[in-house]
Amino acid sequence: MLGIFSAMEISASGLSAERVRMNTIASNLANAKTTRTEEGGPYRRLDPVFVARPLGQARFSAGTDASASVVHVDRIVEDQRPGMMVHQPGHPDADEAGYVEYPNVNVVEEMVNMITASRAYEAGVSSVSAVKRMARSAIDIGG
Repeated sequence: MLGIFSAMEISASGLSAERVRMNTIASNLANAKTTRTEEGGPYRRLDPVFVARPLGQARFSAGTDASASVVHVDRIVEDQRPGMMVHQPGHPDADEAGYVEYPNVNVVEEMVNMITASRAYEAGVSSVSAVKRMARSAIDIGG
């Protein structure tokens, strides 16, 4: 059976993961036109990889329901799709044929991802609020 603290831990892990996702999307959008990085070449779109871990393996939840999980950001990976080649012979990053490789960031795709992450974050906040209301009600019943 899940307790109040377990429910809060599950919600908090989702909020933390979605915050990383939104920060990654913001970085992608900010670098959508970056043609030169310190590593060389154009910026590469980043994407967080989430993993679910049983709640019992989390810090404060020993002995809880094994079917419940928390989410963690396992790593952030570079998207391997190629960037867009644009013919701009005067650009300082143009190749011999006059083409510049722009990042593999699709602004529309990133905006959809941002809306999805924002909605997931809002759902997590609603979940935390519901757990807090239940805890207050339990205290009121017991008091």
